[in-house]
Amino acid sequence: MTGGGTTTAGDPVPLDVDKLYAARLHAARVRPYLATALFALRPVASRQVPTMAVDRYWRCYVSPAFVARTPLEELAGVWVHEVSHLLRDHHGRSDRVARARGLSGCGERLRMNIAADCEINDDVFGDGLVMPAGAVQPASLGLAPGELMEDYLRQFGLGPRTQDLVWLDCGSGADGLARGWDLGPEGAHGLSEQERDLVRHRVAEGITGHPGSVPRGWRRWAEQAFHPPQPWRDLLGAAVRSAAVASGIGSDHTYGRPSRRSVGLPGVVLPSLRRRPPSVCVIVDTSGSVSDAELGSVLLEVAAISRAVCGRRDLVSVLPCDAAARVVHPLCRAEEIPLIGGGGTDLRAGFARALRVRPRPDVVVALTDGQTPWPSTRPSARTVVGLFPRHRASWSEEVDRVPTRPPAWARVVTIGPT
Repeated sequence: MTGGGTTTAGDPVPLDVDKLYAARLHAARVRPYLATALFALRPVASRQVPTMAVDRYWRCYVSPAFVARTPLEELAGVWVHEVSHLLRDHHGRSDRVARARGLSGCGERLRMNIAADCEINDDVFGDGLVMPAGAVQPASLGLAPGELMEDYLRQFGLGPRTQDLVWLDCGSGADGLARGWDLGPEGAHGLSEQERDLVRHRVAEGITGHPGSVPRGWRRWAEQAFHPPQPWRDLLGAAVRSAAVASGIGSDHTYGRPSRRSVGLPGVVLPSLRRRPPSVCVIVDTSGSVSDAELGSVLLEVAAISRAVCGRRDLVSVLPCDAAARVVHPLCRAEEIPLIGGGGTDLRAGFARALRVRPRPDVVVALTDGQTPWPSTRPSARTVVGLFPRHRASWSEEVDRVPTRPPAWARVVTIGPT
């Protein structure tokens, strides 16, 4: 705690560190999925801050006078509110909105702060968490709940309904505009970009592990936190094409078109090198840990792979595999492929069977949840792994372990919603 237990210069009120920390502990108890983020915040005492505020480096600036006059239960709600700004990247989103819409000035940043508060406050309180006095809710501005900051910004302006909110200041972590009290990127007690991303990832894991006990807004945030930035099927297609153009892949010699080098060798006909679309074997993990919904989506994924090789279905084969490899099926109609399995998982058998197919595939694609042993050595064919996401089952350290990533020799694409 920076400045903890001391009196800030010019401020007769000492910071009540015990009360501040007790409020954070209460917040972590009633919102355990946010505990990682709450304890990652670095408190900094400041008499310039009206209440509590955050910057993008995960510092929480605290007014000692505000802590002294605020009940502990409400203070816990402020902890949750402030850390929500950082988890939801309101500072980065505000900067992007400002650039896209040409918004500038303190008034527009105040609107962004209000809109960000509306996004947070519509469902964050209750169930043991007390709403702080003066908290802004969408209904107070005549707005519907459940929308995002960007949506709220389009629906209200500064006027009579917001005149009592001019005091509102959650800091640069809420609207992206630097404050005079900010310590900046080189200041002490800030988190690095990697540390901030890790905190968000851990919180999202906790939320997805217990979705039934989490408000809708947080569930939406966690789902978006795990989405790839591009449609995964485009990435999978690009990965297959990238593997296919590697040296020696899809190459063959033909005398149908003699090589131009034959001109320099009278009486000798040299073959030319011809490129053909690569052949692909798709290993489908049909073990019991893969859900029926994921197996159902495999048919769409196989179709996407087929498009990545110019639509040549004759070059794509499908191999179901759980603990043992099944029969290799040519891709005629994807919906007719029997995805048989349901036992344990060992894709090593699938890789061994795929590499025995004749002609040998140029690219092997494994669609799996990753809960499998992997071949100890690099396969002779280029490998792409389409990974069904598996997140930590809880925010506790002692719960089921997240599967390890596939080996470095595989190109990995996380399979996400379309």
